[in-house]
This record gives sequence, structure tokens and C-alpha cells, in this order.
Amino acid sequence: MKYYVVADVHGYFDELQAALTEQGYFMDSERHKLVVCGDLFDRGKQAKELQTFILDLLEKDEVILIRGNHEDLAVELLHDWPQGSYLRSYHHSNGTVGTVCQLTGLSVAELLSNPEAAGREFLHTPYMQTLIPAMQDYYETPHYIFVHGWIPCALTRLGRHKVQYASFDNWRDATPDAWEAARWLNGMEAAHGGVTEPGKTIVCGHWHCSFGHAHYEGRGGEFDNDPDFTPYYGNGIIALDACTPVSGRVNCIVVRD
Repeated sequence: MKYYVVADVHGYFDELQAALTEQGYFMDSERHKLVVCGDLFDRGKQAKELQTFILDLLEKDEVILIRGNHEDLAVELLHDWPQGSYLRSYHHSNGTVGTVCQLTGLSVAELLSNPEAAGREFLHTPYMQTLIPAMQDYYETPHYIFVHGWIPCALTRLGRHKVQYASFDNWRDATPDAWEAARWLNGMEAAHGGVTEPGKTIVCGHWHCSFGHAHYEGRGGEFDNDPDFTPYYGNGIIALDACTPVSGRVNCIVVRD
């Protein structure tokens, strides 16, 4: 099978289309699937266009959806409604409220004035009814594992800038809480900390690729000094988050397995 793989599209539909076009996705007559390693929405302004595109691929069984931390944020916001979650600053800064407005057609003022009605509208969007239920914690092929942040593992903070990682032998059977925590991990840091899967390459998103290039290759900075947002390749890892709001691009790779 041929896979086109992206991550952290974050509502940037035009940038996704550009990345897929560059890789020949729309002209490809060979059997293939799109893999999205989490974080479909939030931040960008084209949630409706992206939702329609992904729904069409899902109906044709041409997409594999991995759940990201921003999907968790959307579910959290909905489940807390109307107890004030829409007032929490991180739901605004992370773009969750913006996605609610885009997908429901409501303004922030309307959301605040009638949160219960807005919650019902959001609950019945295809995003909540179809896309999130179709998402998986991970997808595995003979040589690849596709996740959002990383596979579940133990993380110990030893100081402000020092962390230690330890593998779980049974990470595939991890609890929902462990998978939710894993979606927030920096996969590049975890891979360099020794958490990899023998014989496999883990493809992830969530953390900007410039981190790996800056810290492990000495190429540019994370956000200044000529940052490199292209895919990061390391031992047992391919990281894809292009930090689209900053870079203006979505990373897309093509793998066969």
C-alpha cells in the first residue's frame, strides 16, 4: 500500500492541498491512502473545507485518521459545556473555540450568549459525529507506526531542562489515559531518549520539526535563526509537524508498506 502522510493540518486546507499536489497525490492512479497523524483543526480558517474533504475520503475508505491532542481538546470543551469551558483561555489560544465557530457558523458572541445551544450545534457537526469517532490511537503497518505525539511511555522530569523516558513493553494495550498523555509528548525527544520500536519507524506529529533539526543536527533555531520546518528524520522516527501557522506549509511524505 502507498501512503501519503501528513500531520497537524490545523485547518489549513489550502496548504494541505498544496502539499498533496506537490507529492502527486491527486494525479496518482495507484491504490493509496492519506494518513493524518492528528490535529485536523484549530488555528487555520478553513475548517469547513477541510471537513468536507476528509469526509469524502472517509466515505471512500481512502483516509486513516489518528487522534491528536487537539481532538482531545475539542471533546473536553464539549463535555464541559456549558460549565465555562468556552471561557478558558487555552480553548481560545489553541483555536478550539475558533473551530467551533467555523463549523457551527456561530460567532463568539453567540457562543457566549447561548452556550447550551452552541454546544448542541457543535455536538452534531460531522467533526464530532463522524470524524473523531473514526480516529485511532495509532495505525501500524509491517514497518511503520503512525501516531500523533508518540507511543505511550514513562516520562520523568529531572529538572527544568532534563527529562528521562522509559519504554512500556505493552504500549499497544495502554489505557485511554496513557494514550491521551502520549499525544502531548515530543516524539523527537522521546526517540532520542531511547523510546523506539525495534524494526519499525514511528511517524509522528505534534512537535515542530525545527526542534529536532536545531537540537540534534545543529541546523537553525526552533523559531528564529533560520528554522528548518521540513520533516525530521532520525533513528526510528520521522516527525512531520511543519508548524504551519509559522512556516506556511504542511509537510507530506510518501511511504510504501
